[in-house]
Amino acid sequence: MSIGSTVAPSPFRGRTLEVLLGDVREGHRLTREEAAALFKVKGRDVWRVAGAADEQRERLVGDEVTYVRNQNINVTNLCINSCGFCGFSRKPGDEDAYHFPAQVVREKAALARARGVTEICTVSGLHPDFDAGSYLEILTCIRQGAPGVHIHASNPMEVAYGARKSGITTVEMLGMMKEAGLGSLCGTAAEILVDGVRAVICPGKVSTAEWVRIIREAHSLGIPSTATIMYGHCETVEDRARHLEIIREIQDETGGFTEFVPLSFIHRETPLFRRGQARAGATGREDLLMTAVSRLFLDNIPHIQVSWVKLGLKMAQMCLIAGGDDLGGTMFEESISKGAGATDTDYLDPAEMRRMAEDIGRTLRQRTTLYTTPGES
Repeated sequence: MSIGSTVAPSPFRGRTLEVLLGDVREGHRLTREEAAALFKVKGRDVWRVAGAADEQRERLVGDEVTYVRNQNINVTNLCINSCGFCGFSRKPGDEDAYHFPAQVVREKAALARARGVTEICTVSGLHPDFDAGSYLEILTCIRQGAPGVHIHASNPMEVAYGARKSGITTVEMLGMMKEAGLGSLCGTAAEILVDGVRAVICPGKVSTAEWVRIIREAHSLGIPSTATIMYGHCETVEDRARHLEIIREIQDETGGFTEFVPLSFIHRETPLFRRGQARAGATGREDLLMTAVSRLFLDNIPHIQVSWVKLGLKMAQMCLIAGGDDLGGTMFEESISKGAGATDTDYLDPAEMRRMAEDIGRTLRQRTTLYTTPGES
């Protein structure tokens, strides 16, 4: 070391990276500041973080890679909002705008059931004419077309929108949805749970506090949900860490999250990118670290899903050795990521999932939405 040179202080509160990861193995709970620092590592340190996350995954859930046979039904792409990251929504009068009538929803649900799916997922645009009754009708049509199939539907934004349009509370809306057949709530519309970022990317959506409140309400009613993050646009690593902290706090209180799903921003066809307000998505390093840091930080959520729709198959496989344990769904008829510019999003054959899992020394198992084995009560 030359005279006068200084050593930069460790970002891990005086620890080296190896000491911090060793502490995590022994039960240390990462702080928000430590998570932000882990998101910044580069070079071989990326593999050290990924390796520690993979060890954590093995300790918590073993060596199975899971998936669910599911189908999306996006009932309409008409939407009152204009989120900057969305290439899916349309306005009345647009040539490619659509809205499936009730009978078509029933037919699509029946087709899904005939394909052997155990989950039907539906999230759509905020149609100008929708109210609470519209969302209840969608649930009823799916239940009629596919009796016995788990309905994983809507999100806090749709709950807030339907409730507001009908002059009821969100907890009333959730109770009505559960009665109509809702099995679990989509944890989307979270994006980044930092209001300064939301003001840029989705100013028309619910605030952070509203999203958190509605999720807590759902959990209190016995409606489980997923949790998500959308990263790689204009947020900072500190924003990502704060988002993870909010998710962990909710899970400490409710235990209602079934899984955490990092969603890498697809930039190509989005207004946010075209306006120069977002970069061209996350890098591969960032994708690996998002999976790994999520696994290490969210010590109370057993399952970390890697989204092959967002990542592509090769990067999804790499994230399975960086803390991920679930591949999501077979995903018939995916529309939202495709609208943003993603390719090859419509269907992933379980045979290909098995090839991906076995190539990294793991086994593949089909699961239900709630992570039981199909056929179990």
